[in-house]
Amino acid sequence: MRKFLKRMTGIFLCVAMAAGIAQLTYLKEHPEVYTKLNKTSDSFFAELQKIVDESGRGYQVNHICSLGSMFCTTQEVYDYETAKTSDTKAYADYCNYMQNHGIYLAPAQFEAMFISAAHTQEDIKQTCRIISESP
Repeated sequence: MRKFLKRMTGIFLCVAMAAGIAQLTYLKEHPEVYTKLNKTSDSFFAELQKIVDESGRGYQVNHICSLGSMFCTTQEVYDYETAKTSDTKAYADYCNYMQNHGIYLAPAQFEAMFISAAHTQEDIKQTCRIISESP
């Protein structure tokens, strides 16, 4: 059984490497993927900040390209010390609310969220609608 598992692990690694190389090759040949992804991400994170501002909570939204975080604090977040001022209970409540509405976020306040090229404008609109309706 061990030999079989070792052989299967080797096969899996070869397939994973081939898939990774194919993905990187595709992205190199199609830089428009990143242009679209960054545009979608900028739109989402700007809308998230707008929703947060309009709610009066004053939370901070930080992002670069398709990687972002929302910190449940009114203090500007630029390092670990300022990130620790976040209200982790408020984030946990928000995370549970989102999960109950079919949106799965990183469960910890200090983890990042990612927008992917698979997210459509409809996905973004629906997510923003759900966020705007949060208590």
